[in-house]
Amino acid sequence: MASLELIHYQPRRAEINYGSLQWKDLKRKPIQNLPQIVWEDNSTWAEANLWALYQATSSKRDLKTVRSNMAHLLGYAKWLEAESLDWWHFPERGSERCLIRFRGALVAARNNGELAPSTASQRMAAVIRFYKWMLSRRLISPEWPMWEERSVGITLTNSFGLEHTMRVASTDLSIPNRKVAGAIQLEDGLLPVSVSAMKEILALSDRVATEELSLMLRIGFFTGLRIGSITDLKVQTLHNATLVPEVGWKRLAVGPGARPTVSTKFGVSGSVPIPEELLETLIAYSMSTRRLKRQMLANPEDQDLLFLTRYGNSYSGDDSRAVNVEMSRLRSAGIKQGIKVLRDFHFHRTRATFATELMRVALKFMPVGDAIQFVREACLHRDESTTMKYIKFIEANKAMAEAADAFTNMFMGLARGSSDE
Repeated sequence: MASLELIHYQPRRAEINYGSLQWKDLKRKPIQNLPQIVWEDNSTWAEANLWALYQATSSKRDLKTVRSNMAHLLGYAKWLEAESLDWWHFPERGSERCLIRFRGALVAARNNGELAPSTASQRMAAVIRFYKWMLSRRLISPEWPMWEERSVGITLTNSFGLEHTMRVASTDLSIPNRKVAGAIQLEDGLLPVSVSAMKEILALSDRVATEELSLMLRIGFFTGLRIGSITDLKVQTLHNATLVPEVGWKRLAVGPGARPTVSTKFGVSGSVPIPEELLETLIAYSMSTRRLKRQMLANPEDQDLLFLTRYGNSYSGDDSRAVNVEMSRLRSAGIKQGIKVLRDFHFHRTRATFATELMRVALKFMPVGDAIQFVREACLHRDESTTMKYIKFIEANKAMAEAADAFTNMFMGLARGSSDE
């Protein structure tokens, strides 16, 4: 399977001196962690990698944008390998062309809930930008039947309320960023897994995954934290957990307002519930020989991180692909063992599962308004409309399995505490 590798790029120019080829360093800033695509046979995708270099050396692009574009192109590369297609496959029959088939695959993944609508749109747009760049550099023939150009009018309104229309070029391959008809879209367009599927995933991770990934999945399923927050958890965060009186569970402070700080989406500060048993497991892991060995290898600023790679590096940050690699291995192992849910399982589905089950339990013991506020605070939702989606999802899926005992037991104390008041 194709992969994305990060390299250190040192600008050089070729010179012939005394009949031999020499490379001379240029007085340009080197590029750290330039993304490059490598095919399954270990050959490089030269054209895509040149595009990455072009973007990285352009004053209009930062490296995060380059990595995002290359991540989308990696998805395309993996699909090409899975379909045994070349990226230059453009026969006369339109339905057989690689770009048209890829567009169809993205639309299907979007409709099945495997990809968020925004991700499908962005991925197709990135691939089109790549081909347009190759056309501009004459790396591919302009005679190839890739797409049909079309002009689209976009209405803009200025600060005085006056409207004008701007014409932009588009293609018939672009995918509109629209919701799937008839589907209730949760956060990032991903759906929860059933409680039985969650148990299968955790059991498999205990057998085949690293201890770190297994714990991360548990945190995701039982606290709803995003992977960016989980990989930024500090050991001190665990020790600073506060007890919720008469309930039997604790809260972790996260966000820029927490001490120590823990990264959150949109910089939201708050506290998330965590089962006391899971908290004790994490504290025990933080003091284990396995983690302490990793801590010894870490930079001083990373030593308080709960999760470190075997080389002492952070799992978080723009340069780390460790979680993605481990998740890919887990999916492969699950597919081999016939666990169907792992075929399209992404880490963020742990959060969707937590929020759905938490809302299901909360609605049993609270008025709707209180349940919405409770889940919103627990999931650190920036606005109430995001939380409301979970109520709509539950109402539309009443046939789903009942909440797991772990969720019910976790929040039963809250119901008893509320009724006693």
